[in-house]
Order: sequence, then structure tokens, then C-alpha cells
Amino acid sequence: MPDGWAGSSPSLSLRQSFRCWGRLKESLHKVVGSRIMHTMHEILMTANRLGIRLLAVFLFTIVLASAAPASAAPTEEPARAVASQASALCTPRQALRAPGRCSAHGPGGEAVRMARQGLYPGSPLPTIRFNWAFQYLPFDYLRVGDGGVPIYPSADSAAGAGGNSASVQDGFVYLSYYNEVETSGGLVFQTQLGYVRGDNVSRVIPPEFSGMLFYRTPSRPFGWIIEGGTCTVTAAGSEQRTGRCYTRYTPIQIYATERVGELDWYMIAPGEWVEQRLISMVEPDPTPPEGVEGDRWISVNLYEQTVVAYDRGELVFATAISSGRNGFWTQPGTFQVWAKLERDNMTGGAEGSYYYLEDVPWVLYFDQARALHGTYWHNRFGTPTSRGCVNLTPADASWFFNFADEGTWVHVYDPSGETPTDPSLYGAGGA
Repeated sequence: MPDGWAGSSPSLSLRQSFRCWGRLKESLHKVVGSRIMHTMHEILMTANRLGIRLLAVFLFTIVLASAAPASAAPTEEPARAVASQASALCTPRQALRAPGRCSAHGPGGEAVRMARQGLYPGSPLPTIRFNWAFQYLPFDYLRVGDGGVPIYPSADSAAGAGGNSASVQDGFVYLSYYNEVETSGGLVFQTQLGYVRGDNVSRVIPPEFSGMLFYRTPSRPFGWIIEGGTCTVTAAGSEQRTGRCYTRYTPIQIYATERVGELDWYMIAPGEWVEQRLISMVEPDPTPPEGVEGDRWISVNLYEQTVVAYDRGELVFATAISSGRNGFWTQPGTFQVWAKLERDNMTGGAEGSYYYLEDVPWVLYFDQARALHGTYWHNRFGTPTSRGCVNLTPADASWFFNFADEGTWVHVYDPSGETPTDPSLYGAGGA
């Protein structure tokens, strides 16, 4: 700004005015005609005589603006002007407001690229707070040690370790208990079957992981880290680590996907990539699957080891699961919930593979003995582990139990095509 136009004086002297006017006169003459120049000159002189500098500036601007379109001659071609503007380096804010006017380089160009990927400014998933009342379990559980366990008719007989009335055979055995008693012979637990000694069992701590509840369908894929200590790399397929590592079940968003060899790599943050086998991913798709009637269903993705609930065209809940392992696959297909039980005992298998699980919570049977249900005996969600059922944490199973009714659709699929679809390979299923 010329000297004399930004001082603390309340008015501008005539000498100062003419000094400024002289500096502008030559350049303005190229833009406006001589008659307009004379009018501007008169306005400036009159306003300064009256001591009203602001009025002079205001009228000066109006005259210049109205005259320029009529008399100005373009000094460069429009295309060249646009190209010149687009070559300018911009701040991120300027580039985001008008990306066509800024260079693709520099901080502004980088901000535009990140914005197109959803990375800048960061946008969190549209989640709402999970109701921790779903964490409530009406039972406590015990794991039976190797070799089976004697069952006693009373606490006293269990304390004395004599006169057992029954036993549970060796296998994968978990019991629920309703009471614990301190006796002279040690701690004794009361179960469905009778009393067991504390030195034959160990307490179980159920998994606490829970999925995410949404108020609208997310705009991009998301999921969870399923391997603790997963460290990101600087590019898809690279071995160069970023120095950032994530704990198990950390929720993430996926901003880009690149195929390297036979594997997909996901960008989960700027310059941070993770290989697909370390993530359980959900790709939102509120379109009802073939065979599903209505707008309320459950989708089980066997490849990604995830389950999603849809209601009225929106994704409302998603979490990681553990479905059937090899040889005990969860059967793909479209089913309906045929039984809904708050708890159920599950047992099966032959000698060497026998299992007995008491009071399995929040059970939704949908395909013979295959069900979505709570799982208190392992914490390997995101990995196939079961004998055909869809294992959920107790909290997630409780949520689905409240969401579904008998008749609710359950769509089970494997987008990789690796899970067999031949019905002859499937029995009734199991936990």
C-alpha cells in the first residue's frame, strides 16, 4: 500500500493525495479512459478538501469497477490467465476452497489429494455409543482341566473328595456355576451337574470386545486389526515400517486398496499400509441379497470374518466373528432364524474331539444346529475357530439377540469362493 494511505491521521493531506494519485495515474490510464480519469481526479480533490477520505476511496472504487468492463482491454488470453492461476502454490485452505485455481504441487495440492481419499480433514466413523448393558452375562464359567472332572452331590462330599456321583469325560469342557462355597477342603463350585472342586477347574474371563453401532451407513470400508502388534508399512507391499503399530481389535477405516501379487493392501492412514490378512473388513452394501425379503437382515462374511446388521436400508451394527474352521465350515446360503434361546447347552464330537459347553448365551439358530451365539471360551474373533456356528462375543451376541426375531433373514456368503457350497459336505453343525 502506498505511503500515506495507512497512517493514524484522521484525514489525508492534499499533497499526500496527489502523491498517491501520481503513482496510480499511469497504470490506471491503461485501464480506463481519459474522461473517467478526469472524473476520478475531481472526486479525489473534492473529498480531500472536505476531509472525507473514506468517501473518496469508496467513490473511487465504484467508478473504477463500473468503468473497467466497458473500457478495459484484456492484457492476456483467458486460457493463459487460467493456466497462470492454476500454477500458483496454495495453502491447504485455499486449495480446498478452489482446487482449480491452484497448482497440484505443494501443501495445497497434497491437501486436495488427501481430501479426495477422505483423509483430510479426517472424518470419524458415524458411530453411536454402544450400550454396555449388553456386556451383562447372567452366568459365570469354569474351564475343566485335562482328564475330566468328578461331580459330587454336595459341597461336603466335594470338600472330602469322596463319594462322587458322576463325572464329565475328558474333552473341551466348560461349566457354568451358580454358587461358590469355602470349605475345609478348599473352594467348591455348584454347577448344573452338581459340585466340583476348585482344584479341578479354573475361572473363565469372557472376552470384552464389542462391535460398532452406527447412526447411518459409513461412506467407506472399515474394520478391525485382528493381529496384535500389527505395524504399518510406508507403501503397499513394502517392508519399510512406518514406526506405528496397532493393538488387536483397533477399529480402522480403509482409504485406498492396492493389489500386490495375490494380496490386497489397505491404506488405513496417510502413508500407512496393512496387508489384508491382518484386518477383518466390512464393505457396506445396504442392497438386500438375493433371496432376502424385506429390509432387515444379517450378513455374515466368511472370508472377512465379519457380521453386519441392516435395517431399513442402513447399516446399523457390525463386528468381527469366528466362523467354522476347515472341515467344520459355516454353510453359505440364505436362511432364517428358526429358534431364539437366551441360553443353551451345546455338546457333540467323538472321543478325542468331545465338547460340552454349558449355558451358551444369546443363541439364534438359523441353519440346523448352526447359530449365532455368545462365546465365552475364546477370544479369537476375526479367525475361523468354531465347529460351524458363528461365534460372537457375549456383548455382540446380546445385541443381535435383541435385534433379531424368529424369521429374521441370515445371509451367509464367502466372496472369495473358498468355502465349499456342496450340501453333502455339511452335517448339522456345532458350536
